[in-house]
Amino acid sequence: MCSLFLSVGVSGKVGQTRTSSNLCFSKNIFITELLNISLYRRINGVSLKGKRVSRVQKGYKFSVFAKVGKKHDYPWPDDLEPDIKSGPLPYLSYFKPLTEKPKPVTLGFEKPLVDLEKKIIEVRRMADETGLDFSDQISSLERKYQQALKDLYKHLTPIQRLSIARHPNRPTVLDHVLNITEKWVELHGDRAGYDDPAIVTGIGSVDGKSYMFIGHQKGRNTKENISRNFGMPTPHGYRKALRMMKYADHHGLPIITFIDTPGAFADLKSEELGQGEAIAYNLRAMFGFKVPIIAVVTGEGGSGGALAIGCANKLFMLENSAFYVASPEACAAILWKSSQAAPKAAEKLRITAEEHYKLGIADGIIPEPLGGAHTDPAWTSQQIKLAIKEAMEELGKMDTSELLHHRMMKFRSIGGIKEGEPAEPEKKRNMKQSDVDNASKLSGIESEIESLKKKILETKGSSDPITIEAIEKLKQDVDQEITNAFISMGLQEKLESLKMELSKASDNSTNQPLNTALKEKVEKLMQEFNSNLSQPGAYIELKQKLKRLNTVNNLLKKKEKSEQLKKDINQKFQAEVKAIMETLKNAEERIAKGEQLDENLLDEVEGAKEKLKKVLKSANLEIVGMGTRKRLTPVPDSEEKILMKVNKEIGKEIERAVNVAGLKEKIEELKEEIVKSSDPERVKKLETEIKDGIVSVMDLSTLQEKVENLRVEVAEMSDKGADNGRG
Repeated sequence: MCSLFLSVGVSGKVGQTRTSSNLCFSKNIFITELLNISLYRRINGVSLKGKRVSRVQKGYKFSVFAKVGKKHDYPWPDDLEPDIKSGPLPYLSYFKPLTEKPKPVTLGFEKPLVDLEKKIIEVRRMADETGLDFSDQISSLERKYQQALKDLYKHLTPIQRLSIARHPNRPTVLDHVLNITEKWVELHGDRAGYDDPAIVTGIGSVDGKSYMFIGHQKGRNTKENISRNFGMPTPHGYRKALRMMKYADHHGLPIITFIDTPGAFADLKSEELGQGEAIAYNLRAMFGFKVPIIAVVTGEGGSGGALAIGCANKLFMLENSAFYVASPEACAAILWKSSQAAPKAAEKLRITAEEHYKLGIADGIIPEPLGGAHTDPAWTSQQIKLAIKEAMEELGKMDTSELLHHRMMKFRSIGGIKEGEPAEPEKKRNMKQSDVDNASKLSGIESEIESLKKKILETKGSSDPITIEAIEKLKQDVDQEITNAFISMGLQEKLESLKMELSKASDNSTNQPLNTALKEKVEKLMQEFNSNLSQPGAYIELKQKLKRLNTVNNLLKKKEKSEQLKKDINQKFQAEVKAIMETLKNAEERIAKGEQLDENLLDEVEGAKEKLKKVLKSANLEIVGMGTRKRLTPVPDSEEKILMKVNKEIGKEIERAVNVAGLKEKIEELKEEIVKSSDPERVKKLETEIKDGIVSVMDLSTLQEKVENLRVEVAEMSDKGADNGRG
């Protein structure tokens, strides 16, 4: 409202005001009416509209001053246009055009291209100054520049794409909204006394259809970033977004959300005001809205702060945007204890639009101009508009139940759940597929260890080529696994630098021990490596291979020791032991034939035993005991029963696996193919598929436990038979 401010005062001869009063009238009061009042006739103690003017002394004059001013500048102007045909309502938004254009910012990987561009400009300037024709050479340089530009931006690393997504001049959400809407009005407040500037909401029309727009708003300069809190919302922002989404759901307006935030503002005050609760409430509520929801990641989408407005039917990502559960810097600080490993963390996190599209998280990738969206914001906004229109054509054909089901299925498919298919028991029990894989790997490793033990024990000499080859291969595998472990732990650089120091130390001082500093470095590195290796669930395969190699080395040492011992005994006591062993062998053969030994022969055997004890004691060997053992085999009936039990348990497990994996039809198909015997490759393929299907769902741990129990039963029977046969 426009108001008239009237000042009444008394001025002295020297311009000094003695007394004054301010009067305010509406604009319908005319100044002439005020002046017609007989002020001069009733100057002493005059009363004006209930305001008493003090007595004026002689020699002083009475003055009236008037000025016109606006009482309110925001949000409503004086001349409201009731029917605005196009454009935004600027008096409802703090978002005004910048007085100065933002300064160009060059990213680290763009510097070579910028230098090349400067050289081309310099060559063109020199050609203009000299007047010589270098147009062909300049055109060739420009073509090379364009090709280099294309090559650079087509092969960006994840961390480079993230730096583009964080570019200071990247267009903000309101830039895109104003570019794609014909009408736009910004709405404010969460109806609880707060209006978070980091979340912007409003209604806009695109091609005559109204939408509710909600998004994270970053600043275009330092001042705006501070006022917008760098695009990091507080709980008030998410409650404001929820209020607008409920409004849109009530009035049937499709919801368009723009995601561009490092994450929710995680200060103490926000946590006290319920940051987690506000995000969780939004997540739950968004799955119940009955209007189409489309989300567009325009910059970076960080953690729950992005997901709080991202539970949509369709999720699109700009080509150079990023979506992550934790920033690469935070991830590197947690896993590698240094933010310098952020590029490695960005690759492992798979944060780019292309990776999310492959995983089924993003439903489409919106292209950007070469160099990023900041090089041509209007063109980028039009690409966003096209993606929204195409998605609305698809979602607009769905009714309410289909929309809700579509939104639910999108997120269930991200979790790997397939509707209508039975979940595997292993997944139901512990939800870790890796445990099943590890169980099969461990069983395979154990069988490999057993076979390797057998080979080592059966081999007659240490020069068996098969055993040596297997051991060498195992050592190579362990070396490679250890190298990979050093790389994944981020210790590769330390290892390489330590190797260089060790090589220099060995060159400088031959046949001398290492100095204390190097020893401490080596010990520190190994402690760090062992600490990472000992974490539960980490590097399982490497641990198993190290265990296997340790077992092999122990067996080889025992074998060498036994061979050496046998050699020493043969060299020292060959004649004495030969006669003793001959006596014992003859006695054993006669017992085996069923002959009775006479007293002389028994005395001779006992004497041979005593002599053998003395010989072994002289070789510093401890005598545990001596006796005659009868060979007993398990009772045929018991052995047969145990084998039947094993086969029965295995058959049950295979039958269960076939039912769970749904392989009955494939088995019938395999039988038909075998009868036809027309296509051997088809038979082989079916066999492989059936085997893989059975192995993938078999409960190997339970089956292995049952087989072990049966093994124990067999061993106990054998021990009982052996105890009964000892003499």
